[in-house]
Amino acid sequence: MKGEFDMFAKKNVAPVAIMLATVVLASACSGENGGKRGGSDSDSARPEAQTPVKREPAEVVFYSNNNDPTESFDYRFGNTLRQKFPEYTIKYIQSQGITLEQMIATNTTFDIFFQSIGNYENFMMPAALEYDMTDLIREHKVDLNKFEPTIIEAVKQASGGKMYGLPIFTSNLVLYYNKTLFDKFGVPYPKSNATWEETIATAKKMARSEGGVSYFGLTHSQKHMFRLNPLSIPNADLAANAPTINKDERWKTFYQTLFMDPFQDPVVTDYMKTSGKIPDIYDFTDKQRVAMFPYLSSLIYAWEQQLKAFNWDIVALPSFTNLPNTGSPSYPTYFGITKTSKSKAAAMEVLKYMVSDEFQMELARKGIMPVLKSDDVLKTFGTESPFKDKNLKAVFEKKFAPNAPKALYDAKLIDLYTTYGLKLQKGELDLNTALRQADEDAAKLIAAELKK
Repeated sequence: MKGEFDMFAKKNVAPVAIMLATVVLASACSGENGGKRGGSDSDSARPEAQTPVKREPAEVVFYSNNNDPTESFDYRFGNTLRQKFPEYTIKYIQSQGITLEQMIATNTTFDIFFQSIGNYENFMMPAALEYDMTDLIREHKVDLNKFEPTIIEAVKQASGGKMYGLPIFTSNLVLYYNKTLFDKFGVPYPKSNATWEETIATAKKMARSEGGVSYFGLTHSQKHMFRLNPLSIPNADLAANAPTINKDERWKTFYQTLFMDPFQDPVVTDYMKTSGKIPDIYDFTDKQRVAMFPYLSSLIYAWEQQLKAFNWDIVALPSFTNLPNTGSPSYPTYFGITKTSKSKAAAMEVLKYMVSDEFQMELARKGIMPVLKSDDVLKTFGTESPFKDKNLKAVFEKKFAPNAPKALYDAKLIDLYTTYGLKLQKGELDLNTALRQADEDAAKLIAAELKK
């Protein structure tokens, strides 16, 4: 999966189209307020705030290879940006069928590239599209102190202190659970202050077979668990360009807790043997036979129709015992001006607006996690979401774990480490063997990447 929408891009077009109709109305209402929702009353009352800004016409083209449908882009960004910048032609190139390599080979230029953390660096820099926005950020007076600090630190870490992108929205892992199943089996609902040990104990109570149907207590998206590693373990030692998988003792805790313990119940092991697969997100949403599923908080707006089909709620991600009140790292999506952009000034105007209180508040109201730490922005979270009656405060109930330092080959290491996680889930390897073999394969992968 290249981005957060890869898992469900094809399935999600119709739901997002429905959301699109909602956002058109929301945008119109926002426009009638003269911008008051994005600032204080005194700010919006100033004469200069009511004077339209005259800009030279320009084309600003967005591109991402995360398979994000056009409807999704317009719902979250495009419609509002076109309303805010009538002088600019805002375009979006959908990646399905058009790879980044093809874009470069055909000299198809675009102004803003966006991708999730880890994937952003993995694509932007090897393609030599990175552009240090530090001077533009200073010129446009974008205050980086307004952002959630771990997100900005992650940008700088990956680029040697430069600013190759700005975070526009983020996500984190929360624990989704099926209330109907908990009611059916008479087990208390999960709580936000739970540890992984407590959650796995609850999962064992939920795993059972009834009426010829197997029910599972807990499963998860393997790659996202690596991408948002709650223990903040670096996938590689960046100074030595060496894998950490068989050196950092925390990996044993990570694999044992998340990839082995939840999958030991006979109901789960029998299912995996007979089906050849591990229960996944569709077993949670469509088949409704998974009780708990840790996943991105962005699912709340990305899978509206699927989530409307059953009775669910969320709590904060369980914590490791030695890291109380700590959830997953933040999972930001960065938007960066490309080196080849022909409209850098206009692109920066657009990005400046996208990190403004006004735009961030609009995202927050839809249930899209903002990157600013403003209380005024955060308190509006989900107020216009179709799921505003859910426990949406769970998204913010635990502090972010630090984002681990990332190498340019980080995404490929995650693919490899995930492969061994799957082997452990299926009981094909013991833990020590898996770590040793993963270390050997990772060392070969890094050596090959360094030769490129």
